[in-house]
Amino acid sequence: MRFTLIKDLKEDMAMKPLLNGLLVFMVLYFIADFFVVNATLGLLGEDIKMTLFGNIDEFIDPMDKSVFLEYLHGQIFFIMMILLTLSTVYARLCSIKRYSIIVINILMISALLSLVTLFVSYFYIPNILGIYVISFFIWHIMAFIMALHSLWNLNFATSI
Repeated sequence: MRFTLIKDLKEDMAMKPLLNGLLVFMVLYFIADFFVVNATLGLLGEDIKMTLFGNIDEFIDPMDKSVFLEYLHGQIFFIMMILLTLSTVYARLCSIKRYSIIVINILMISALLSLVTLFVSYFYIPNILGIYVISFFIWHIMAFIMALHSLWNLNFATSI
């Protein structure tokens, strides 16, 4: 996270391509994550409910607890790494600091809410899967936009 210490990113010739690469990979991650989640868990409430709890009529077994906990554990790690890195880059590249603080807080809260509601809906209250779906889409779309905005600011903004 050396880029947080550099005053002028345009003066450091090595950091700009590194940040561009990081942000492009983040954009690709957010796109790919939709496909991965769709294939493993589902993107809509009914698909997720069927994956987690199964369906006796269609002979679909519920997801095993150990598989669910392993999935959730991986999600916690990847979300933590992506969001901490993205929020640092975004806070550094965004020219309006108050705006960036609000956006980053909404992003972090929605990502945390998606993890918590998925856990709670699997073990305790299945009816809150809708909150998981909404918070999942909010944090993915916001993070995607933040990564694109950071790319734009890094390459075309004059105030960096």
